[in-house]
Amino acid sequence: MNSRKENIEQTGIRSSLPVQDGYRMPGEYEPHRGCILIWPERPGSWRNGAREARKAFAEVIRVIAKSEEVYLAASEESLSGARQLAESLSEDSTLHPVCVFQAETDDAWARDVGPTFVTDGQEVRGINWEFNAWGGTEDGLYASWEKDNRFAPFFCEKEGYTWYDARPFVLEGGSVHSDGEGTVMVTESCLLSKGRNPDLTKEEITEKLKAYLGAEKVLWLPRGIYMDETNEHVDNVCAFLKPGEVILAWTDNREDPQYPLSMACLGYLEGETDAKGRKITVHKLPIPDHPVCVTREELEGYVFEEGEDVREEGERLAASYVNFYFSNGAVVLPAFGGENEESDRRAAQILGKLCPDREIIPVYARDILTGGGNIHCITQQIPAGKRRNEQNR
Repeated sequence: MNSRKENIEQTGIRSSLPVQDGYRMPGEYEPHRGCILIWPERPGSWRNGAREARKAFAEVIRVIAKSEEVYLAASEESLSGARQLAESLSEDSTLHPVCVFQAETDDAWARDVGPTFVTDGQEVRGINWEFNAWGGTEDGLYASWEKDNRFAPFFCEKEGYTWYDARPFVLEGGSVHSDGEGTVMVTESCLLSKGRNPDLTKEEITEKLKAYLGAEKVLWLPRGIYMDETNEHVDNVCAFLKPGEVILAWTDNREDPQYPLSMACLGYLEGETDAKGRKITVHKLPIPDHPVCVTREELEGYVFEEGEDVREEGERLAASYVNFYFSNGAVVLPAFGGENEESDRRAAQILGKLCPDREIIPVYARDILTGGGNIHCITQQIPAGKRRNEQNR
């Protein structure tokens, strides 16, 4: 017994399940210790040597550092640039530290490759899911994802978090939301896709989510955002604002391909209750009035490798304002600019009314969107609480 305990302390791995240990996935709006990001580099995701993307990431990092620590991973090749950013931000005494560390990954989607965190109200632990580049050999977005798949346990070990190994169960952080009170939310289009866990039934997947996230009920939205290459992650279409309340990506334009997808989600949510038996209040957050599409100039900046999903001129991107991040003090909101400036303002106004205790901070995010995701996709919150062998924090 003692040797087993020592082994857990040395390696950080727990052989039990989070629900057995009394752990749950908190809501993103609950207090954070900090946030994980990965410095962008991949030429097939980030055009022009990631020059524009790094400017956008840097602004996201600066805004988040207003109210919580940032843990920024960078490859050996990109480490100096990430450290330069951290040093420049350290000159602002009002910001929290940006802690740069070396880690090799295949891309920069911290939400999907980083640990999902759970807590018992005091200690925080991580979960390592199987990652297969959003579909593996079925419809994954690149051919090799081994480095991404090692990132979550690497981070937990480095930072001293006990962790659970959920492999071979495939899941990405962006494919699940939690209200912190026993309700989690996913999409059927993603979790039931052939490239995730094809040998498991919907009921079996539900039980996995309950066991690892401490959930009592799983809400299965039918669809996500049109043209979302993740098989329609939930974090792009719907998010909890607080227990019992969600915000849903919306359009009143019946000719827009998003209309039937959002309608299907609305119809489902209006007929459901959460784990506590509450009817779910649905707030609508309109998508940009004008589709955001890849331009010829943008297309020329990519360098794709064999086996990697490619972009095309005129391709509609999965632009949604729901892909925001709750930092400790703010809502970090994607903005798309140009012909969607009025849409940007409308989204900020809506969220300002719904989140009166938080600052609404729009960040120009087209150069993140052209990589295939948005602000929520590049961030992974670390809930407040102690690490292994650490006093309460």
